[in-house]
Amino acid sequence: VEIPPELDARAVHRAMPFSMSQLPSESKGNFGMGPHATPEIIKAALDQIKMPEVSGPYKETWQSIADNYKLPEWIQDGKFGIFLHFGLYSIGAHHNEWYEQHMYMRGGDLDYHVQAFGPIDVFGYKDFIARFTLPNYRPEEWAKLFKDGGATWAMPTGEHHDGFSLWDSKANKFNSVAMGPHRDVVGELAKAVRAQGLHYGVTLHTIEHYDFIHPDRIPQGMKTDLDAPGWEDFYWTHHSDAQMARFLAQWMAKNLEVIDQYQPDVLWFDNGINHRMYDPLKLKLAAYYYNSAKQWGKEVTLTGKGTAWIAGGLQDFETMGRAPRDLTDYTWFVHDKINRQSWGWVDGDTPIPYQGIVNNIVEVVSRNGIFGLNLSPKGDGSIPDDQQKTLRQVGDWLKINGDAIYGTRPWIKAGEGALPLPRGQRYSSKEIRFTTKAGALYAIVMAWPADGKIVVTSIPADGPAGKATAVAMLGNDAKLEFTQDADGLKISLPAIAAPDVAVAFKIDGLKLN
Repeated sequence: VEIPPELDARAVHRAMPFSMSQLPSESKGNFGMGPHATPEIIKAALDQIKMPEVSGPYKETWQSIADNYKLPEWIQDGKFGIFLHFGLYSIGAHHNEWYEQHMYMRGGDLDYHVQAFGPIDVFGYKDFIARFTLPNYRPEEWAKLFKDGGATWAMPTGEHHDGFSLWDSKANKFNSVAMGPHRDVVGELAKAVRAQGLHYGVTLHTIEHYDFIHPDRIPQGMKTDLDAPGWEDFYWTHHSDAQMARFLAQWMAKNLEVIDQYQPDVLWFDNGINHRMYDPLKLKLAAYYYNSAKQWGKEVTLTGKGTAWIAGGLQDFETMGRAPRDLTDYTWFVHDKINRQSWGWVDGDTPIPYQGIVNNIVEVVSRNGIFGLNLSPKGDGSIPDDQQKTLRQVGDWLKINGDAIYGTRPWIKAGEGALPLPRGQRYSSKEIRFTTKAGALYAIVMAWPADGKIVVTSIPADGPAGKATAVAMLGNDAKLEFTQDADGLKISLPAIAAPDVAVAFKIDGLKLN
């Protein structure tokens, strides 16, 4: 599939930040973790797909997607939400959420599995399903925690690379309703999250399952359960063109189930779908999803990494280290871990301090981004107490300073001081980040000054923004003294104990671009 030369570059640029004069790198042979499909395999998959009928303006072309797509305001305004990694690997609780791949590979993780659970022909990955009973999965408590943490949306894992669906699936018999907990994990959480007034999405890593296990990396002569009767479509280790086509058709069927059964506000896809070879499948999916949302009367969006969605998608950069380092003229998304080690639950893992998460939110929002914080529930369905405490601390900060985050848009610059902050360097009071809303400029000071004074150098008295008429510290009623001269806006802070986290100031009266 080629990008049509007549595609309106401006419309596309609003959706995806790359030049239309160049083909994205994913068109040049790098399939990443996705199956290495050919046009013939894609056609064979399309021939097996039975698409439900839905009318609407979106057609199965990038031009049509670009012409009709608009990023929902609810996610632009919401700014902060919850990402989740949760599944069978949470029972293994070792190394990371790629447990399935690692246990079928020579090395320390295989040794760990054999010691902890037994030989892999006796206790294979499939045997975690019987232990995935979720006695402590209480979606109402999860949703209340998300709300208390200041989130405006939540996106749990629908299916990870292991191919176990956490919803009531007819396309995949290996699912949490038919097996394991016998519960619709996705559906129960959808109801609970929406009852809290939050938006709801689902993350789908499914396409990377086909090539996830590498039997050739298992120690020679070691017996496994990969050929256990009845589990062929759980492991997908026997490959052929026909098998790949069937897998891709099932991928589409799973996606359609999630769309039709749960009406998600956002669908997130891992980078296995990035290659242009998959465009006919993605276009069919995108058109169906967006036309369905029109029928529901909802604003929705697709999101994913790289250039998976040439148009009609919110780009995810995954981890702060890959996010844009300064203000952009397009809105983007990034998610990062609450825990230090893994996305999925690992025994002994601990969260980073809440101040670091607050810093990430501020940095992302000031640069025109949206931030997702990944939580790692345990295999029993509980969210560890230390993660809960950390998220509630973030929520407490947002209760005070949220006016500088929610519903804001960027200013003409993301901030002043070191931007981005060099790795290993601590914030000082010179690091200030900006947002705007309803005619006000918000200056978020990343560290409390020892001398009790702040200088915002970006708004000198003789600058284009003009004179400030009022300055207020969010969460504090003290009347602040301030002056404005050629050096900038100088604010004298109230005599309070120095906060250990960023503080936001609302500045009125300026002429904002």
